[in-house]
Amino acid sequence: MAKQVLIADDEPNIVAALEYLLQRNGYEVRIARNGDEALMLIEQHRPDLVLLDVMMPLRSGYEVCQRVREREDWQHIKIVMLSAKGRDVEVNKGMSLGADFYVTKPFSTHELVARINDLLGVGP
Repeated sequence: MAKQVLIADDEPNIVAALEYLLQRNGYEVRIARNGDEALMLIEQHRPDLVLLDVMMPLRSGYEVCQRVREREDWQHIKIVMLSAKGRDVEVNKGMSLGADFYVTKPFSTHELVARINDLLGVGP
């Protein structure tokens, strides 16, 4: 069974590129365009990994990350934060809230997929 990845980002170009690349690498992909939708889809589908944009409508990626980490039954979900904010304070905040990895935009999609593969134990 394919690993499930939720892309939670409100930037259509990033979503389209990541969705294509992840599907090409064998992942089942769902899309959330805001923080509330992300939490709803996590509740419904329990993805293996969430690519979580920090700045989203309705609820920030930080808030979503914190909510995921508060739930005992969601502890297995890997979280990769995506952000245009790359200062140490933002990275530290994301990691302290429970993110498994923090990626600053713009990023190499191939390196991101390699990191996702590593986090999920997929690949060679």
